[in-house]
Amino acid sequence: MPLSRSSSKSVRTGMAVLGAMAIAGSTLTTSVVQTATAAPATATQADGNDRHDRNDWNANAYRGKVEVVPADADADGGRVLTGRVFLDGDRDSRNDERERGLAGVVVSNGRDVVTTDRHGRYRLPAYDNMTVFITQPSGYQVPVDEHNVAQFHYNHLPAGSPELRYGGIEPTGPLPEAVNFPLVKNQATKDREQHCVIAGDLQTYDKEEVGYARAGAISDLSRRNDYTGCGALFIGDVVGDDLSLYPDVRGLTAELNGPVRFLPGNHDLDYDAKTAEHSFDTFRAHMAPAYYSYDVGRTHVIALNTVRYPCTPGVDNTDGRHTNCNDPENSPSYNGRLDQKQLEWLERDLAKVPSDKLVVVAGHIPLLTFADEGSARHQVDQVREIYNLLEGRRAVSVAGHTHSIENMKTGDLFKGWRDLFGIEGLPFPHITAGAISGDWYSGKLTEKGYPAAVGRDGGRPGVLTLDIKGNSFKERFTVTGEKDDVQMQLGVNSPTYRQWYVDRRVWNGNKQGEAPELGDSRVVSRDDLTGTTWLTTNFWMGSTDSKVEASIDGGRVHKAVRTQQARGEGQLIGPEWSDPHAAAQQLINGGSVADRTMHLWRLELPSDLEAGTHHAKVTATDSYGRSFTETLRFTVVEER
Repeated sequence: MPLSRSSSKSVRTGMAVLGAMAIAGSTLTTSVVQTATAAPATATQADGNDRHDRNDWNANAYRGKVEVVPADADADGGRVLTGRVFLDGDRDSRNDERERGLAGVVVSNGRDVVTTDRHGRYRLPAYDNMTVFITQPSGYQVPVDEHNVAQFHYNHLPAGSPELRYGGIEPTGPLPEAVNFPLVKNQATKDREQHCVIAGDLQTYDKEEVGYARAGAISDLSRRNDYTGCGALFIGDVVGDDLSLYPDVRGLTAELNGPVRFLPGNHDLDYDAKTAEHSFDTFRAHMAPAYYSYDVGRTHVIALNTVRYPCTPGVDNTDGRHTNCNDPENSPSYNGRLDQKQLEWLERDLAKVPSDKLVVVAGHIPLLTFADEGSARHQVDQVREIYNLLEGRRAVSVAGHTHSIENMKTGDLFKGWRDLFGIEGLPFPHITAGAISGDWYSGKLTEKGYPAAVGRDGGRPGVLTLDIKGNSFKERFTVTGEKDDVQMQLGVNSPTYRQWYVDRRVWNGNKQGEAPELGDSRVVSRDDLTGTTWLTTNFWMGSTDSKVEASIDGGRVHKAVRTQQARGEGQLIGPEWSDPHAAAQQLINGGSVADRTMHLWRLELPSDLEAGTHHAKVTATDSYGRSFTETLRFTVVEER
């Protein structure tokens, strides 16, 4: 399935509501029956206290920049960069003599990794195209700019980027006399309890979609105040190929209540770059280093660049394994890959991290994924090398790219991983965080001012949060515009629905005659029940150690069966494996079709149900004992 914006954007407004849209109006009542821990403040709580706290963030945020001391005019452009990490007592971003240096802070040039001495000083080898950055230590905060974007790096490119459509990096001139990194003490980054927002695929292609993001997930985050320590990490595809939109994205992050960081995705590329060395120059100029790390509490976050472009055989195929980078329809193309320099940096960075810390490995293209388990290009070539570096550590991988939600646990396995990479099971949890853009802002426009954008796995747009205590975490997905207890959707998958699915896909391909209509999918006939009809539960953050139980009309509780067991099988694809609630919306309103998902549970409905209205009560329980309950009403008729 192509990872590109759906072509259905043009039908999202002004569309007639066909009879089949009854599925979108399914009667669902929701209640939380058990919560393991009190949830932090969310976007859906009352505005009063949240707005007060937001004003506190704006008033107290440490705003500043990295200090770059220019070299003398007659400097010979030495090959060693020096500088100082210091406590910025007067918050003016200048390294004053009376301000104390900070020892033991990690500083890197993207290859070498050093720590500051007792005076806060460092020395690093210099080369012509490098980004120098610090690893923010726990208990301290790097400055943020007026858009809340963290300031912790300096790009050095003396002659500037080659000619690029979106500008790249302006010439920096000779190596500076010094690059000094200011910090202030900060209790929020020291706390053992952290809430780290992981925001997938904002991916705005134009200013209209910037508006959708603002009305949706950004509005939600602007009313939350639980992430001032860890902040929000946007994990790639920050824009959709138009890099001139970076200032608009910064306008969005100015509305948030904590430090903001970015890592690059395949739609953040300078596609006119001739070499990989300059393929993210514009991203580096406007947003962040291509890769880096930072600490909060007892957590070490590693932001990787998992996108290699351009990669073509004979140029990037030096290790004998990289055979998936040449796309005949779009050559040269990108691939999931870390270059050797980044791998060396990762090893040196981890060498500075205590073994008892939680390591969050973030990247755009996932290390491994269910959505593209058969495609090496959409996973990371060096996944085994990364696993070796993390062996014995408490870790979790978070990623975007697939516009789907995946919560995979240690030991999970799919066929493509074994075939492509020789992996026999995950060594630690992997989470694909969903997307703010959902299914590329496709589908019908909602009353709240943004498209429904239901994903190809039936997931809805939203953001992931890692709720961390010490070096343990619990994942939490918040659907855009909803409370935290909205965690699933129910549907009815009947023979009538499956035949309509097939007919509608054919009709969508040729638009001949009248469109097939489904009617109300909650109405099932006697013939449907004598065939196979399932009650479906799409539990978005459900995993292999979750459970889903259901009862019909208050009767006996039955366990639903997860369709993908993650025990080495491949994807199960087709109408019988689809999310009928999502697929019906998508086949009518446009977008991808949820014909496969790793978080779908099914329970076969009894064939002897009497005619009339029934209700199914479903309880889904996650890895941590948190339970969520919804009820679906459906009707049995003798004939449709």
